[in-house]
Amino acid sequence: MKIFYKGKTKDIYVLDSGNYLLKFKDDVTGENGVFDPGANSVGLLIKGSGRAGLKMTRFFFEILKEKGIPTHYIDSDLDEATMTVKPAKLFGNGLEVICRYKAVGSFIRRYGMYSQEGQQLDAFVEFTLKDDKRQDPPITEDALVMLGILSLDEYNALKDLTKKISHIIKEELAKKDIELYDIKLEFGRIGENKEIALIDEISGGNMRAYKNGTYIEPLALEKLILG
Repeated sequence: MKIFYKGKTKDIYVLDSGNYLLKFKDDVTGENGVFDPGANSVGLLIKGSGRAGLKMTRFFFEILKEKGIPTHYIDSDLDEATMTVKPAKLFGNGLEVICRYKAVGSFIRRYGMYSQEGQQLDAFVEFTLKDDKRQDPPITEDALVMLGILSLDEYNALKDLTKKISHIIKEELAKKDIELYDIKLEFGRIGENKEIALIDEISGGNMRAYKNGTYIEPLALEKLILG
């Protein structure tokens, strides 16, 4: 295998088939030793978090497949903490799309003059650029289109897909009396027809979930959902 990209929480390899292999690591994002899914740097190492993240990702990707939601997922190996995926072309150098049901994290840091911690939000969707140097800045619909990162139709498709996927995950968590506060998703274009598909992962590392008002750490979330 040839290394394609070394990331904060995953390394990516190119397979002879042309597909990619994602190797999940135990590094998680955060600051000062505290986990934060919105942070731009590795903050700590949580033993077993890579495998847990993959287990959750496989669980949700298979649910999405049943519901006809396009993803890059092919298969996975829990023992090796690896996932085989279809190659996908990023939007620009990468976009993150966040769906928020409660006001926490960077939403409060930006809009705290007008909002309160934990305030209910109506599936608020925001786009941010994957740009560590500039702290993953939020970007508007007009800017995305004007800068050629995506088209207006693609913007609307991403927003709709984000809401649909987030709702599916929210409903799945609710079965365990767990409340989803927010989730961060990534998308890419797959195949010759450039189909928009969910990429990367769906795990405790890219969402905030609470039970009885108490935040659930990624490893604990995986155990609560999957046992």
